[in-house]
Amino acid sequence: MNLSLLAQRYATAGWRHRWKALLLAWLICLPGWVAVYSLPSKYQANARIYADPEALLGSLLRGLAADSTQASQVDMLQRTLLSRPNLERVIARTDLDLRVHDVTSRDALSARLARDIRISPQTRQLFRIDYTDHDPKIAHSVVRTVVNLFLESAASSDRQQMQAARVFINQQIASHETQLREAEMRRADFTARYVDILPSAALGGTSKLEQSRQKLGELRGHLQDANLRRDVLRQQLETTPATFAELQAAAGGSGNPRLAEAERQLRELRLRLTDQHPDVAMQRAIIAELRAGGGSGGSNGAGTASRPQPSPRGGMPNPLYEQIRLRIVDQDALIASLERQVRDETAESERLERLARTAPHVAAELQNMDRDYEIIRKNYETLLQRRESLEIAGAARNESDRMRIDVIEPPVLPTTASGPNRLVFAAGVLVVGLGAGAALVLLLIQLDRGFYTIHDLRGLGLPVLGGISSATPPRGQAVATITFAGGVAMLLLVFGAMLTRGETLVAKVPGLVARFIT
Repeated sequence: MNLSLLAQRYATAGWRHRWKALLLAWLICLPGWVAVYSLPSKYQANARIYADPEALLGSLLRGLAADSTQASQVDMLQRTLLSRPNLERVIARTDLDLRVHDVTSRDALSARLARDIRISPQTRQLFRIDYTDHDPKIAHSVVRTVVNLFLESAASSDRQQMQAARVFINQQIASHETQLREAEMRRADFTARYVDILPSAALGGTSKLEQSRQKLGELRGHLQDANLRRDVLRQQLETTPATFAELQAAAGGSGNPRLAEAERQLRELRLRLTDQHPDVAMQRAIIAELRAGGGSGGSNGAGTASRPQPSPRGGMPNPLYEQIRLRIVDQDALIASLERQVRDETAESERLERLARTAPHVAAELQNMDRDYEIIRKNYETLLQRRESLEIAGAARNESDRMRIDVIEPPVLPTTASGPNRLVFAAGVLVVGLGAGAALVLLLIQLDRGFYTIHDLRGLGLPVLGGISSATPPRGQAVATITFAGGVAMLLLVFGAMLTRGETLVAKVPGLVARFIT
C-alpha cells in the first residue's frame, strides 16, 4: 500500500471516530481547567539587604587585629538565620502559629519554612530574601520577621564570636604553655643525661667529645713542636764549647775575650731570631770588625791581665753552654708534661667515644625533641599574637560597629499573585486534551476492521469488480464538517474564556452544578 492510499484510509477512518476524540478532549480539558483555576494563588514577598563589614575601622585594622571578613561573617549569618530556633521565632511572631495544632504540624511547618525561605546573594554585599505563601499578609510578615532577625543576629553575633574566640584562645594558650614546660623539662633531663656527647651552648655549640678531640690534636701538635725544639737545642749543645778554652780554640787561638763574647751573643741571637734579623746582622758586623783588628779589638794590657785564667781541669765553663743545657732540661720537663696531658686527654676522648658508640640514637632523639619543642614554641607564640590581635579587635568593636547593614528594599505587602502560571497550565491541559483525542483516534483506527478503500477489499484475496462513491450528499458532508468544527471552536472558546475570566467561572461552577442537579 502506497502512502496516498494509507493516508486516505487513515483520514476516512479518523473522520468516522472524530466525535469520540472530541468528547475525550472535552472530558479532559474541562476538569483540567477547573483544577488549574482552583489552585490557590501564591504571593511572594521579598526584601534586599546590604551588609558591609568592610568599614573604615576594619580597613585600618586589617592585618593588625583579628578580622571577620565578609565571606565568613555574612555567610555565617546566612547559615544560622534559618536555624530551628530562628524558625520557631518566625512562627511565633507571625500568624503562622494559627496553622500549628500539634508538634507534628509545627515540625512540618518549620521544615517548609526552611525550604521556602530563600536567601540568594546578588553581589558580594547585597543579597535578597524571598518567601511565597497563598496569604499575602503571611508572606509579608515572614519576610519582615526574617529581616528583623537578621539585624538582631548581626548585632549580637560579633560579640558572641569575640567572647568565644577569647575563651578558646585562652584555653589553647594554657594548654600549649603546659606542653612547652613539659617539653623543656624533658629536654633538660635528656641533656643532663648525655651532657658529655651532646652540643652545649656553653662550649660554643660543640660537645665535650668534639672539644676533647680538638684539645687532643692541639696537645699533640704542641708535643711535636717541643720535640723539635729539644732536638735543635741538642744540636746547638753539641756545637757549643763547654769551656772558654775550647771557645778560644774554636775562635782560632786568638784569646780575645771580646771576640768570644761577641760570638756567644751571636749564637744566643740565632737561637731566638732568624739570620735576616737586624740584630743578628749587626752582631755579625761586630765580629767581623773584631777579627779584622787582628784579634785585639782595641784591647790593652789591662784587658789581657784581667782575662780569667783557665782552670787546671780545662778552663772556665762557658755560660752559653750552661744556658743551652738548662733550656734542654726545661724542654724535657715540658715534653713530659705534654705527654702526660696527651695520655690523659686520649683516655678521656676514648671514654667519650665509647659513650657515643653505646648511644647512637641520642642525636636523632635530641633532634626530634628539638623539633617538637620548636613546633610547640612557635604555636605558643602565634597564640599569644592572636590574643593580642583579638584584644585590639575587641577594643575596636567597642568603639565602632564592625558591620553596617542597610535594608535597601524593605518588604511590602504583595497585591498581585506571583503564581501559579495558569496560562501555561491551561495551555498544557488543552494540549493534553487534544493529544489524548488524537491518540484515541489512532487507537480506534488500529482496532477498526472496516473497509474504507477498494484496496482493503482486495486484501481479502477476492476479485473486486469495482466501487461506488459515497451515498452521503455533499450538503450533508458539509454540515457534518461544520458541526465538528463548531465543537472544536467551542472548546477553544471555552479555553479563551478560562484565560480571561477563569477564576470567576470556576467560582460559579459549584452553583451551576447544584442547579443542574436540582
